[in-house]
Amino acid sequence: MLVPRTRLLFSTAAVLVPFGGIAALMPDAAVVSFLLMGLFVVLALMDGVLAFGSLDGISVELPKVTRLSKDRAANLDVLIKNERPRSRELRVGLPLPREIPSSQEDITTVLPVSAKLSRVRWACVPVRRGRFRVERCHLEGASPLGLWSVRGVSPVDSELRVYPNLMEERSTVSALFLRRGGFGAHVQRQVGKGREFEKLREYAPGDGFEDIHWKATAKRGHPITKVFQIERTQEVYVIVDASRLSARQEFQGPRFKARASNPPEPPAQRETLNLKPETSVLERYLTAALVLGLAAEQQGDHFGLLTFSDRVHKFIRAKNGPDHYAACRDAIYTLQPRLVSPDFDELATFIRLRMRRRALLIVLTALDDPLLAEQFTRSLDLFSRQHLVLVNMMQPPGAQPLFSDSSVGSLDDVYQRLGGHVLWHNLRELDKTLQRRGVQFTLLENERLCAQLVTNYFSVKRRQLI
Repeated sequence: MLVPRTRLLFSTAAVLVPFGGIAALMPDAAVVSFLLMGLFVVLALMDGVLAFGSLDGISVELPKVTRLSKDRAANLDVLIKNERPRSRELRVGLPLPREIPSSQEDITTVLPVSAKLSRVRWACVPVRRGRFRVERCHLEGASPLGLWSVRGVSPVDSELRVYPNLMEERSTVSALFLRRGGFGAHVQRQVGKGREFEKLREYAPGDGFEDIHWKATAKRGHPITKVFQIERTQEVYVIVDASRLSARQEFQGPRFKARASNPPEPPAQRETLNLKPETSVLERYLTAALVLGLAAEQQGDHFGLLTFSDRVHKFIRAKNGPDHYAACRDAIYTLQPRLVSPDFDELATFIRLRMRRRALLIVLTALDDPLLAEQFTRSLDLFSRQHLVLVNMMQPPGAQPLFSDSSVGSLDDVYQRLGGHVLWHNLRELDKTLQRRGVQFTLLENERLCAQLVTNYFSVKRRQLI
């Protein structure tokens, strides 16, 4: 598409207006004035014709896959190919998705004469996790005299993958990683003798009767003892709830009002989960899952993932290594919460059938709904004896004993504290119910969610509970 430039408008005003005025005021110079104006028009038309070749031989390429992190500044590499080695001024416009805003609407660059390839860096800051595509790039070139601009579109095929931002958790988790490495003076002391069989040896005074291998003793005619070693490689699974319970951005627990006619609370006074704007609970769960995967890899364990809502969506069997971690990250970076209720019976059946080896299961969900909590407790009986289960949910705001907060200024605050006490009592009863089934229940704080999960995992490793 051919469009006039500002230079053409100023040149037209500078040529046609004066010479038109001369032709009107001085009839003797009218012929010369019209000739000069005609010459200018011819030059402008010729320049417009030549402008159509300003984009010939120019194409744009973007990387097939670009990996970004949410809320972190990044640069996209835009590669410009100039098949005709001559200097050109080029204006580039890249239509990024609205989830990846950029402070630059366009970039103007000069293609060098001696280089066929030029690289332009496009700054952006992704604000949403997921997979996005860029399918075209807009180009604008100038005519030889700079009076016209010709615009075109260069097709590109690039995929932008925005992953959860793990750098936000470095201040709370870095100290845990440093103190629990496998080298130097920070080696973690593990309690117990281990459960993994290593070898048989001759009986020595002081060996317990429970360690005697009776079949080998009967076969050899003298006592034989079993020797165990500490388990070095275990399976750790993070189970992420992607149902409506993880779509919440503010807490919607039990609330009681003194009068039904009272106006609703303004948004500034609502109890929230202290999440960032446009951040759901699922975002925090996915970040914690990836951080926990790094911790498991550091400890030499196998790490796996399972996501579910009303059905099981993704299941990645536990392994280790950089390639496996990348596969786990690629499996969940597009996961979005679904507005359905979780099906814990389906989850329990899947775990029972697909996970045969004893493993550590870290469940990230919300059980403040008594009906869903009862369903989850009933479903636990299918796999809680075979696996070690840690159930975690974010701490609901206001869930505390009735008289633990004295800042009560109105009748509405009294009913709000009563609702928080009921919720706290229900969660406490749920904790006792899960403890009787050998399941640990933890309420996590938003600011320390990753640190608390990693600490619980290291505690399990130290005590050899799996």
